[in-house]
Amino acid sequence: MPELRAGGRTRPVEFAPRIQALLDRHLGSPLFRLEPDTVGLAGPDLMNGVLATRPANAAERPTFKPVRGRLVDRTDAAAFMQAVGGDVRAALQRTGGPVPDLSGTWPHVAHTYLRDLVFGDESLRFRVLVDRRLELTPKITWSAVASGAAFLRPPRRDVPLSRLAALVLGSTSYADRRYAMYLYRRVAAPVCFTVSALVTNALWLGAPFADDVPDRNVILEALRLLPPSWNILRVASPEFAAVDARIRADDDVLLLPLLSHRDPGLWEDPAEFAPERWDGLDSETHPGYLPFGPASERCWGRHMVLPLAERLLTIVRESGLRVSPHQTRAKVELDGLLEIAELRMVRGSGN
Repeated sequence: MPELRAGGRTRPVEFAPRIQALLDRHLGSPLFRLEPDTVGLAGPDLMNGVLATRPANAAERPTFKPVRGRLVDRTDAAAFMQAVGGDVRAALQRTGGPVPDLSGTWPHVAHTYLRDLVFGDESLRFRVLVDRRLELTPKITWSAVASGAAFLRPPRRDVPLSRLAALVLGSTSYADRRYAMYLYRRVAAPVCFTVSALVTNALWLGAPFADDVPDRNVILEALRLLPPSWNILRVASPEFAAVDARIRADDDVLLLPLLSHRDPGLWEDPAEFAPERWDGLDSETHPGYLPFGPASERCWGRHMVLPLAERLLTIVRESGLRVSPHQTRAKVELDGLLEIAELRMVRGSGN
């Protein structure tokens, strides 16, 4: 079981077997064959070369890939991005109020807090779309969307409405409302998923943090060692062979920040959780550091995830929450996001 070091402590992380196999077999390798029809890349120049050959196509954009065969055009994508961005900005501007009790099992507790912070007291039809349990199967997600679209009603006038919900309620037909609710899920849930996973990872990797370590450094370092978005898929394209002749025309390409973020040729003490390293590094330009994709295709959620993660981390640090002293190891499952599966956070001297 690999151990990550932080401030003289070790924190064991048990990876799913397939993730551990990637680390064991390919760490430090810029290009390797994963399957007969799939090449893995972890070399910065190779990754940048492949990503520069063409923009991501519709199937490669996880948030805005087609919805049941219906393409998501740029106008719709921009409208939903702007709406959720507005909701996040509004949430970050709200101050005061009681300090929330975030003790319990993370990332679930953090996810629920973020859902309520950003999207407020919306109806159950909307709230269920951000529920973590919908990830169990696409059929459950589609059932929630279809039933919600069929029975959705406008809220009372005294109930605040998120910008995202307003887009859904503005639909004029059942088919359009169903499509809009699916996009609500696509843009709202990943914000909560990613931020809760990122801060959970940071807490396991390094808490308690020294008082003089900025939240931003902690987040950047957690993104390095446990990047929630740990792979980037590009389906086979003839252009990729020009980057490296070992990539065939029918090869899919899997780019792996999971590996480039730990490459000993790119990082000093790569297994060390060292937030202070970011005092002297540029997260925008450091070779192989792609927690939000390449500069040419930065993830649309970056400017929401980072400030929300910092807000959440600040609450944890100021409220005295800590990792349960009885938890001695943590698991990372094979999933869409790389996250500590269960982290017990306690108040004060609790267990």
